[in-house]
Amino acid sequence: MRESINESIVSAIGHTPLIKLNKRMKGLHFKLYAKLEGLNPGGSTKDRPAINIITNAIKLGLIKKDTVVIESSSGNMGVGLAQACSYYNLRFICVIDPKTTSHNIRLMKAYGTEVDLVKTPDPVTGEYLQSRINRVQALCKSLNNTFWPDQYSNIYNALAHHQTMEEIETGIRGKIDYLFCATSTCGTIRGCAEYIQARGLDTKVIAVDAIGSIIFGSNVAKRLIPGHGAAVRPRLFRPHLAHKCIHVSDLECVVGCRRLVKSEAILAGGSSGAVFMALDKMKHDIPPDSTCVLIFCDRGERYLDTIYSDDWVVSHFGDVSHLWQ
Repeated sequence: MRESINESIVSAIGHTPLIKLNKRMKGLHFKLYAKLEGLNPGGSTKDRPAINIITNAIKLGLIKKDTVVIESSSGNMGVGLAQACSYYNLRFICVIDPKTTSHNIRLMKAYGTEVDLVKTPDPVTGEYLQSRINRVQALCKSLNNTFWPDQYSNIYNALAHHQTMEEIETGIRGKIDYLFCATSTCGTIRGCAEYIQARGLDTKVIAVDAIGSIIFGSNVAKRLIPGHGAAVRPRLFRPHLAHKCIHVSDLECVVGCRRLVKSEAILAGGSSGAVFMALDKMKHDIPPDSTCVLIFCDRGERYLDTIYSDDWVVSHFGDVSHLWQ
């Protein structure tokens, strides 16, 4: 049978696999599936909003051939935009901070991205996110013909994930009772929640936020895992996006990732581990015969020096390997 052919790398974004999870949590009284967003061409769910924001900005005349795209990112959105800008031959500057993994930095540079490192937190908030945004705004003022995607407020971020939820609905072919989704810019959770509401689906959205993130009301605290949670509540946030929020610690992210790769052979990123552990926390409250879907946002290769490094784990948490045996 002939394989379908995509017109370009960007047309290959989306339509990621939906797989059943049945090894780690044996004897579950409900069906459990994972949407593997890490199998997008750029390695994460951020490919979707990156290409959606760039293509729509081009259509609206906000981006021309000599426009400089400038964005703040801790990793995945930077890679997604690097891929999109490379495809459209656009100059891209990504403002990062010291928590950005060396793997992501090398990936962005491979696409031709100019990386701008913010070394100190914002003096007012004490957070790197605000410091990165301040730098983006300064660069936009200093350069001619710039475009700031502003993933934290750009509606095309959320709209890209209507397709994510549509793919899940099409793949399940039946009632979806629970959707577990990590939060950061709130693009994924808002897009999926809006699709659910528009379609009149009886799906409960479970937000998974980091302890130390303020999105769903936790107190600000230091976090080790990039791309999960936020120190500033994104403008895409809406208070009724989720039916419930489960807060997950950095250690739980690590444990979730290590359990996934050990039992399911899924090498996933930090927020995916968080989502998996949120399901573990809630599993006894889920009614029998329910259908649950977890969105796994990225792959684990970007965390080989952290989550999947025994030395790194021991240095931050001690010997905790018994937690995933």
